[in-house]
Amino acid sequence: MTGNPEFPTETTPEGEQIIAPGVKPITLRDRLEWRARQPMTPKHNSNTQQKPCDLGLFDVEGRRQIDWIDEMRRGKP
Repeated sequence: MTGNPEFPTETTPEGEQIIAPGVKPITLRDRLEWRARQPMTPKHNSNTQQKPCDLGLFDVEGRRQIDWIDEMRRGKP
């Protein structure tokens, strides 16, 4: 062999790094695409379950309540 083979390098915060043949560096785009494919999780406690949305349009319990105005119109006290 005649000397060391020339490998491509890249500059990182840690210094100059050799890139192995056939391996491409991970780009910011690669990292963001990977992150976008992951399921959404809570930031503080990843073991918690999502709470139901019991407000407004999605309030299932609110639909089960008696509408007092309709009851009064029917003549029920």
